[in-house]
Parts: sequence; structure tokens; C-alpha cells
Amino acid sequence: MEDTNLSFKFVIIGDSGVGKSNLMTRYTINEFSQDTPATIGVEFMTKSLKIEGRDAKIQIWDTAGQERFRAISRSIYHGAKGAMIVYDITNQSSFDSVATWLQELRVFVPPTCCIFLIGNKCDLEHLRVVRKENADKFARENGLSFLETSALEKTNVDKAFEWLAKSVFDVSVAPSTEAPSNRPGGPVKADIAKPREEKKEKSCC
Repeated sequence: MEDTNLSFKFVIIGDSGVGKSNLMTRYTINEFSQDTPATIGVEFMTKSLKIEGRDAKIQIWDTAGQERFRAISRSIYHGAKGAMIVYDITNQSSFDSVATWLQELRVFVPPTCCIFLIGNKCDLEHLRVVRKENADKFARENGLSFLETSALEKTNVDKAFEWLAKSVFDVSVAPSTEAPSNRPGGPVKADIAKPREEKKEKSCC
């Protein structure tokens, strides 16, 4: 009998303070903290879901954005099938860094890794400095999927992770198990079952 259990590793990268940890905790355990401390090294959490009727577990690795932890953070790229590059829509510098993060990511992950560009903190529209059109243009020019999110209000958070999971499934699983899909291009929302909460785990390397 075919093993229907799937396991995918995702990494979340971007400058410090853009909300990477809150995106992870909001999705996995539906928690948000205004006082989340900066990640030291890396942390990871897991969540179970269904994709195309198959059981899957995604392991989400949250990396430190500070330069002094970059060498440690790079070690977690191994085996990643999906990645999110996160910037803060109220912080131009965090968006300017996206190209550098993308360049680094493509050094350490295979070409089949699905990469999403995430503009976080869209609840702060009145403080926006990064125009959505500019981010969308960057994403299209670099072959990325793009979405704006708010970890505070949970806007598009589930959608971002579900679309990434479905994109990874389509690239790494579907071609070997079924005929090519006739769905239109772009991310497709996964068939998500009600998830169970998973324990947060930490790692120093």
C-alpha cells in the first residue's frame, strides 16, 4: 500500500522584526504576541493538514534575521521544499533586503523549492511605505508568488501557508503520482482538514 503520509520542510527568512515568528505561531497554534523576542538561531513548529486528501505534516523553521546569526540560520536550508521571504510593509529597508535574502536562498535550496514573497503587517495600512504594486512586480520578475498578510489580524496567514503547501505538493508529489493538472497556473488553496495543535520546539542550530 502506498504511504500517504507527507512531510515538507519550510523556512521563513527576512530581516529582524518583520513578524516571522508571529506568522509561524499564528498559523500553527493561533497565537500572537506584541512582545515576541527576536529569534536567536532558529526555532521550528509543526502542523498537520490534508493536501489533495492526503495526510501531510509541515515543519516550519523560523530563522533569526540578525546578521550575527546568519551563519547558524543558513544551516537550516538543507531539505527545504518551501520558503517564505518576509518583509514589513511599513519598513522600506526590510523590502530592500528581499533581493539579498532571495540570492542567499537560491544558493542553498534546490531550483524546485517553492518561494513566496510575504508582505507582513498589512493591518498597518496607514503606515505603509512599500507599495503593493512594487512588491508584486518584484515577485513576478523573480518567479515568486506574492501575498500580503497580517499576523495580528490573521489576514491571509492560513492562505499563505496552505498555498505554499499546495505548491510544494504540486512540484514534488503530484508529478510522480498523477497526470498533470488542468488547473490554471498559480497557487491553489489546499484541501485543509481541521488541524491539531502541535508543540513548539526550539533548536540552537
